[in-house]
Amino acid sequence: MGKFLAVLNGAADDADKAEFTEQQRSEFMNAWAAWAQKNQHALVDPGAPLFRKKLVTAQGVEDFTDSKTGYAIVEAESHDDAARLFRDHPHIALISGNSIEVLECPPIHA
Repeated sequence: MGKFLAVLNGAADDADKAEFTEQQRSEFMNAWAAWAQKNQHALVDPGAPLFRKKLVTAQGVEDFTDSKTGYAIVEAESHDDAARLFRDHPHIALISGNSIEVLECPPIHA
């Protein structure tokens, strides 16, 4: 079994996000909970939203923004299997242009 990091990318800007009603937010959270329950066998960490971002470089630390809105960590037999877990994730259907990156996290051998 391999470990994979899923990074959720959002296409919405702040104005788009402000247009969501409470009902739409609730429906999304219910769909996300159903997806998590369906895939609980593979979830190592169900993830969380990504807010307040800091970029650390040799020059210092600064605030930044990007399209990354959340993450999850799963285990699967292959990279393709891990990616298939996210084909019906509600994040993809929330806004046209949303996407999910699935990155392999191989073990580090000392």
